[in-house]
Amino acid sequence: MITLDGSLPAEIAPLSWLLGVWEGTGVIDYKLGPADEPGEHRTAEFGQRISFSQDGLPYLNYSSSTWLLPGEDAAGADELAHVAESGYWRLARPLGEADPGPGMLPGTGARAFTTAEEVETLRNAGGGFDLEVAIVHPTGVSELYLGQVKGPRIDLATDAVVRSASSKPYAAATRLYGLVDGHLLWAWDIAALGQSLRTHASARLERVE
Repeated sequence: MITLDGSLPAEIAPLSWLLGVWEGTGVIDYKLGPADEPGEHRTAEFGQRISFSQDGLPYLNYSSSTWLLPGEDAAGADELAHVAESGYWRLARPLGEADPGPGMLPGTGARAFTTAEEVETLRNAGGGFDLEVAIVHPTGVSELYLGQVKGPRIDLATDAVVRSASSKPYAAATRLYGLVDGHLLWAWDIAALGQSLRTHASARLERVE
């Protein structure tokens, strides 16, 4: 049974451990070439700031900003790469008349899933809650992830990836998030630049707000 903070929408309760601002560092290590053969590794260390917030609606607002940390080849802070992404995280369920949309159309009638007991009915067969996560990158890539949250762990895999004509090749991804000893740990595997799905980046963050 989930515990509901009365100040939060009930549907956010399974994701409430993500709320706040997190900062820390991580490592990029992406191999080019066949996975089972020697090849080039693109590696770097980075800093990251992630924010999960809510505004009274049944989803989380997500934003992430990362920056490469100075290394032996870094000429200066002004030349370090910065990467951002933003999106929305919500429990996956059929939307009804009371939910807003499509577009700006308002919902009608009483909203469902406003109590902890009602949200409990959304648990899947494995005891978790199915998730939909939409993430947009400023480089012309949009991702739709499906997965689940089960306690302090989230597993996601792309259901769809949309790329603009000018973006770099990017085909699929998985993401794993977990709360371990008060820290947010995550790992991100990608299939990009013509490569199969493989390790890309991971980080360890601590809540700062």
